Amino acid sequence: MTATHSDVGDAGGTTTHLAHIAQAGTIDTSHGVVLYVENLTVKFDAFRAINDLSLYIQEGELRCIIGPNGAGKTTLMDVITGKTGHRNASIEGQVFLGQTLDLLTMQEPQIAQMGIGRKFQKPSVFENQPVWENLYLADAGDRRWQVALRARMTADVRARIADTLTIMKLEEVAYRAAGELSHGQKQRLEIGMLLMQKPALLLLDEPVAGMTDRETAELADILQAIAGTCSIIVVEHDMGFVSTLAGDRGIVTVLAAGSVLAQGTMQQVQQDPDVIESYLGR
Repeated sequence: MTATHSDVGDAGGTTTHLAHIAQAGTIDTSHGVVLYVENLTVKFDAFRAINDLSLYIQEGELRCIIGPNGAGKTTLMDVITGKTGHRNASIEGQVFLGQTLDLLTMQEPQIAQMGIGRKFQKPSVFENQPVWENLYLADAGDRRWQVALRARMTADVRARIADTLTIMKLEEVAYRAAGELSHGQKQRLEIGMLLMQKPALLLLDEPVAGMTDRETAELADILQAIAGTCSIIVVEHDMGFVSTLAGDRGIVTVLAAGSVLAQGTMQQVQQDPDVIESYLGR
C-alpha cells in the first residue's frame, strides 16, 4: 500500500450530538483516507468475482456504489468485512483500514471491533425488546454476560441513545417493541444500532429496499446528516435515492464484471456511454 492511499432520558432536548458517532479507535487516517482497496482480485475457483479493483474512501465521505447484478458489489463488501477471506477464496491485492490495518489478515469479529459496521438488506433487530434497548444492547461497550449482569447505564450511554433516537427519527417510538415498527423504522433502527458502535466506516447494502417514497426520502436526509461523522458506503439500485444522496458533488462508483467501469458525480456517470450501455440503459 502506498502512502497516498426515563432510562433513556432527555439528554438535552432536541439537540443532537453527532460527535457521539465518531470512532474512538486507533485508525491512522493521517492521509485523509479511511479505506484503501488496491488492485483487488477475488476468485472462487475459476470464477473471477472482482478483477483488479482499486477504490479509495475518504474520511467522512458518503460514497454510492452502483452496478448490475453480478458486478462484484456484494463480494467487495464481503471482503471488506471479512466474510470472504483467504480461507474461502483466492485473493490478490490489498485492503487496508487506514494506513496500518490489513483487513485481509483479520476475521469478521476483529474487523467489526476495528470500526467497520455493515447493514444487510433485511433488517435484523431484537423484535421483542423496546427500541431504546436495541440501541443499548448494540452499544460499543463490553457486553459479556459477566459484565452485563453488573453493568449500569452510564450518563454517556444514556445520552448517546437519546441522540441516536433523535438522529434516526425514532424518539416517538423509543418505548415500543422493535417488532411493532414499520419496515422503514426497522431499517433506521438497525442503522442506529450500528451508529451506537461508533463506526469509522459504515456499509449499507440496499438500505431502501421495500421502503415507501416517504421513508426513502427520510433516510436520505438522515444519511446526509451523519455523513462526515463516519465514512459511509451505500450499495443501491434505486437511482433516485442514489441521486439524492450524491447530490451535485458526491462520488458515485459504477462496477461491472468486478471492475470499476466509471466513477464521478451522478451526472457524469449517467452520461457515460459505457454505463448507459451496461447498466442504466438508453
